[in-house]
Amino acid sequence: MHKIATYTITILLLVSCQPRFDEQITPQEIKEHINYLASDELKGRYPGTPEDRLLAEYITSEFTQAGLSLYEKKGLQHFDIITSMEAGPDNLLSFGETRLTMDSDYRPLAFSASGTVSAEVVFAGYGFQFDDGKLSWDDFQEVNVNGKWVMLFRGVPGKQDGSSPYVNYSEDRGKALLAADLGASGVILVSGSEFDPEDKLDELKGRQHPLTIPVIQMSRTAADRLLADAGSDSLAHYEAEIAATLQPISFHTGLELLGHVDLHPKKVESFNTIAILKGSDPVLKKQFVVVGAHHDHLGMGGPGTSSRVPDTIAVHYGADDNASGVAGVMELSEYMAGRSPARSMVFTTFGAEEMGLIGSRFFTEHPPVDLSMVQVMINLDMLGRLNEERQLQIGGIGTSPGFRSLLDSLNGSFHFNMKYSNEGYGPSDHASFYAKDVPVLFISTGAHPDYHTPRDRPDAINIEGEQEVLTFVAGILEVLADRKDKIAFTEAGPKVKGSSRGRYGGVTLGLMPDVTYEGTDGMPVMFVTDGKPAAVGGIQKGDTIVSIEGKKVGNIYDYMSRLKQLREGMDIVVSVKRGEDVMDLVIRL
Repeated sequence: MHKIATYTITILLLVSCQPRFDEQITPQEIKEHINYLASDELKGRYPGTPEDRLLAEYITSEFTQAGLSLYEKKGLQHFDIITSMEAGPDNLLSFGETRLTMDSDYRPLAFSASGTVSAEVVFAGYGFQFDDGKLSWDDFQEVNVNGKWVMLFRGVPGKQDGSSPYVNYSEDRGKALLAADLGASGVILVSGSEFDPEDKLDELKGRQHPLTIPVIQMSRTAADRLLADAGSDSLAHYEAEIAATLQPISFHTGLELLGHVDLHPKKVESFNTIAILKGSDPVLKKQFVVVGAHHDHLGMGGPGTSSRVPDTIAVHYGADDNASGVAGVMELSEYMAGRSPARSMVFTTFGAEEMGLIGSRFFTEHPPVDLSMVQVMINLDMLGRLNEERQLQIGGIGTSPGFRSLLDSLNGSFHFNMKYSNEGYGPSDHASFYAKDVPVLFISTGAHPDYHTPRDRPDAINIEGEQEVLTFVAGILEVLADRKDKIAFTEAGPKVKGSSRGRYGGVTLGLMPDVTYEGTDGMPVMFVTDGKPAAVGGIQKGDTIVSIEGKKVGNIYDYMSRLKQLREGMDIVVSVKRGEDVMDLVIRL
């Protein structure tokens, strides 16, 4: 009780004497930062681009001007990311006397394995095989695809407007994964006229984990030539018949196809920026408060970038997401440098957050300071749209006792409409720290219709509103940086649910997957929620899921595809690797 009382008195004293605004957190500087970070010059801040380095140099320059010490002299923590796949010189696809042309007749998909397959082509409609209790479909009932190339339509029969009852089974990767499960040696995906009237071949873009078999996209013209050589009807014939009857059509073509896929991951360098403000207390200066925000965005958008308008190629400015948060980190670094906090502070911005928290995960796996001495991490993500209701969203308040009382007390001077969430896990960089048992606070003014579109521009930012939010955050930092007692960690979640980054499927196990794992040997588990199916069934933090119902799980993409095949009430067997042991666990969904 004594500690709680002392903590409360400290808060009240701070609130009573704290100015509403401070000369070091100004609308003019906030606006200047956002205007540059969300400018045409930086072209949407895509990781691994020249603009990525420009923005990192801008941020570290601001840290230097604030009087902070740069990490390893330049303030940059380097890491590599895979932004796309590149086709090598040895790609080949031929049948009979016909050799198809790369980039006009076909192209490997980004999740294809490299390798050679010479085998018969089997046509298997839309590649469905399911029985969910209401609907059933089996494109493979009449054919044996073991050791074969399998040709499949993309999407669903008929209109591609999202209303089809088969939409949950329509993902390209999921179809190819099912074919691989059935023994296929390679997959050919073709866009029907309803799926893509223009019949474009997909770019080798996006960060993808490969399957175990080659997967190519073939143009309709090339596919019709193949089917004609086999004595079969055209794709349009089969497309129309399946749409009309909603019945599977599959057959052996008897035609041999030789294919060789030669793909290489394109690795580029990105950065975290890091600067340190040394604490003034001889004892507490060995402890740290981390303030962070992600500085990357979606570049020019397009498929594979999580743009909400993927057919629009234009600068995705990311003024709110997350130039606003980066501006906040820089303003707060200047503010705290003038306050001589007792604890040391780390001010950091993360790269490649939009690709799956890659920068913050690298930070926590290669920490620039002793991670066990980090008392709290405060994550600023989208601070620029404070609305008329003055809504401020704060996650992670359950990760340390006293967080809620601190926030409520400080809010007495601001009167924000606070929306609290206890959970430490969330779709932003604080999740990487929470997974390491660090208390976290996730501060945001919330999502809006311009999120992940080119409309997220500087002129839509509420500059005065962000100034208020940052002044509020400055009050939080002053209390936490000067508090003499240790900031205790408590588990709070994660509560796995739908988010702006999407669901993992129709059911959830109640765990937090490692979205940054680059291999193909399983899906590492970062966190498990008490009381959820994974925890009840015995899955633990640190396990690696290697199969579900006997079907291989090589990475998070496989995991998501497997979950889409499950439904609540099922008992499933999940195989996990724990240390050197592999064990089968029964999980009730």
